[in-house]
Amino acid sequence: MRRIHWSVVVRIGMAAMALLCVLAPSFAWAQARPLAQPAPAQAPLAPQFPKVQLTAGRSTVLATTFDVTRIAVTSPDVADAVVVQPREILIDGKKPGTVSLIVWGSAGARTQYDIVVEQPVASLEQQLHQLFPGEDVSVTASEGATILSGRVSNTKSMLRMGEIAAASLPKSQLINLLQVPGASQSEQVLLQVRFAEVNRRTLQEAGLSLVAIRQDFLARSTTQQFAAPSFDTQSGTDTKVIFSDFLNLFLFDRTHGFGGVLRALEQTGAFQSLAEPNLIAYNGQEASFLAGGEFPVPVVSGAAGTVSVVYKEFGIRLNFTPTIAGDSIKLKVRPEVSTLDFANGVTLSGFRIPALTTRRAETVVELGDGQSFAIAGLLDNISQVDRAAIPVLGSLPIIGPLFKSRSKRAEQTELMVLITPRLVRALDPDEVPPLPTTPEPFIRKPGEDPKKSGDDGKLPGDVSDHLEGRAGSVDAPAARRRPSGLQ
Repeated sequence: MRRIHWSVVVRIGMAAMALLCVLAPSFAWAQARPLAQPAPAQAPLAPQFPKVQLTAGRSTVLATTFDVTRIAVTSPDVADAVVVQPREILIDGKKPGTVSLIVWGSAGARTQYDIVVEQPVASLEQQLHQLFPGEDVSVTASEGATILSGRVSNTKSMLRMGEIAAASLPKSQLINLLQVPGASQSEQVLLQVRFAEVNRRTLQEAGLSLVAIRQDFLARSTTQQFAAPSFDTQSGTDTKVIFSDFLNLFLFDRTHGFGGVLRALEQTGAFQSLAEPNLIAYNGQEASFLAGGEFPVPVVSGAAGTVSVVYKEFGIRLNFTPTIAGDSIKLKVRPEVSTLDFANGVTLSGFRIPALTTRRAETVVELGDGQSFAIAGLLDNISQVDRAAIPVLGSLPIIGPLFKSRSKRAEQTELMVLITPRLVRALDPDEVPPLPTTPEPFIRKPGEDPKKSGDDGKLPGDVSDHLEGRAGSVDAPAARRRPSGLQ
């Protein structure tokens, strides 16, 4: 019985091993096979219609496979279509843009087309290649814009290509993306400007007025160029002499009643002004600077004569527009210097309104990074001579100059403007330069002697301490210490 039992067990084990060998590959394949995922739902794609491309100002013929009964164009301003044959449509391009053309035919047939009208850049690109052989330039068009792209050998070629494209397509916006070897990637320009003005003036005046007071007569000689004494006979029996201005030299003899007023004056003056504004502007954007002020100007308006005040600017003004062209900078500069001129002002409704003396220049130059140019020769020379004399008496020999007067004024103004453009970039936090600060604090406790200092070199009683940092010293209140044990 035992022998039969072991034989049965062996047979059963061998059968189980055979069955396991048969089922193992199928089981492993089932484990390795991933579960089938449901396919994601795809969004329906927009229908793609056939495209018909043409250039603005050109025409093309579109052929159909059925007889055309009716057509429709979404925007006739961009492109227009006319049926010329039962199966032919003439399309005219008018201006850049994209429109839809729908064509209906017999038996319910219908077809839609996308009409793409482009800028006439093909001829422009050919012209640029003919004028600038060997340059890698391509012209593409977008809606309302013409784009120049590629690489050119120098800045002059890049600027000339932009000028030709702008003149060829005046109604299109030009985008110049041409690259020049060695060009800077900076898009900001720092303009360093120095205004230097020198004003020199001289004034010479000479004149003599004589007066005589006697019992029998009164006498006076003057050219009316300068103030002269006058007589007052209304106050009583005694005649009085009124002097509105004693001028420079005055002499009067009470015993004999003779006197004289001499105007002998010489003035010289000089004025010098220097301003150095620095201004940063983005490529192609205008920037302005004004160092001066505003003065009020009364304006009378309305039938009732209402007076309002309008402020006018004066001083040193600078307007400039930079254009970065490869390794050079093209500048449109307009410097201006204006000063108040009270001598030529007017009086309106009791208000004294000064005039403006203005020196202005406007130019377009092209410079490299760090180069300078000067606008000089802004000279203003004024020379004025006024002479007056009493007829006959002024022509007498020897004593003739006593009856003459003269005033001479000369003024010279010279202005020079020195401009230097530089390409700049923003500074990183560790590149910021130190700020200018004062070595002494600005607040002290009452009663402390500012001349005494402690062992640490600081002044006693300072409300603020100096905090030294990478960006300079900063005045700040001292930090309060918390009592021990407090969190």
